[in-house]
Amino acid sequence: MKIAVPVIDETLKMAGNAGHAPYFAVFSLQGGMFRTFVFEEIRANPKVAGEVAHHDHDEGHTCDHDENDMEHLKAHGTMADTIHDCDYLVVKMACKNTAKSMNNLGIKLKKYNGAEMQAAKILTELMAQF
Repeated sequence: MKIAVPVIDETLKMAGNAGHAPYFAVFSLQGGMFRTFVFEEIRANPKVAGEVAHHDHDEGHTCDHDENDMEHLKAHGTMADTIHDCDYLVVKMACKNTAKSMNNLGIKLKKYNGAEMQAAKILTELMAQF
């Protein structure tokens, strides 16, 4: 099983808004009775390529695009394609278009409401839910 976490950079600090995250950290869940998450790689989010990072708006940003904004929907699809081999995407926040694009590829969203910021520790907190 593979799980993606939106992150701001190579420190693997979780980004607040999945759709605006510059990267996704991809982990695999391994083991039987003693399960563990193994970091595999970091993947760039093509949806935000070339944008200036706005980490200050992560939590409060709302997606005001609708079903008719084809360019925006295509960008969300490209983002989902980047993690197409993942089973889950862990999010603090995701707009309806992010949710729809992930659902189209069978990627389930897993909401995280805790205070931890490091992707690996977040996954450890959520272990029982996978």
